[in-house]
Amino acid sequence: AMAKLWEMVAKEIEQSIHRREFTPGDKLPTEAEYSRRFMVNRNTLRRALAHLQERGLIESTQGRGSYVRRPAIRYTIGRRTRFTDAMQSQALEAKTKTLDLTIKPASREICDALKMRNGAKTIELRRVGYAGGEPVSLSVHNFSYDRFPFFAKMYRDNMSVTEALRNCGVLDFTRQRTVVQSRLPDAAEAAELNLPRHVPLIITKAWNVDSVGDAIEYGTAYFASDRVELDIENNRAPEH
Repeated sequence: AMAKLWEMVAKEIEQSIHRREFTPGDKLPTEAEYSRRFMVNRNTLRRALAHLQERGLIESTQGRGSYVRRPAIRYTIGRRTRFTDAMQSQALEAKTKTLDLTIKPASREICDALKMRNGAKTIELRRVGYAGGEPVSLSVHNFSYDRFPFFAKMYRDNMSVTEALRNCGVLDFTRQRTVVQSRLPDAAEAAELNLPRHVPLIITKAWNVDSVGDAIEYGTAYFASDRVELDIENNRAPEH
């Protein structure tokens, strides 16, 4: 049987993606442009695009057009959640870029999370995490300044949170609880993560504790939902 017109159009568009004329995250031509290019009506074209969306190659949103879908990166949240480990387990080159490291009065939320008195100071570290050269997360890490007065200096030595904490005497820390939220990105977040404004963020709030259960770090991570899926391991810490 002869291939249907919409199948031929779908194949053409798919091949243009495989040839990398359009790369993950790129916006595809509009329906009007494609209709002219292939000399087909809108219904035929929509059928082709719907087929490509079902196959997970593109993402179409009403009024926004179609984008080449980005492959999902799995981010595992377990007792020991480290960005670099999560990426390297998928053979993705992981990098982090430090945006800023500041010492400032802590908000109520941070004081509660880190069990600090109100008005205490927090060390706040903001970073972007990259996997395979693409930005995938924006993370904000908070530590108690009273407990870790030398954290900033230690962090600057090798730009690793785990190493800096180790040098401050914390040999291990684990994830006590994670809360997941979602919302649309603001302009700055969209720019930092190279994310269209209509694609939601997945937000994780994390409480990390040391080996005796004292609060060590309170972190918020903003993930691009079009390229990250969260894998939450169900491993409760043994009760002491």
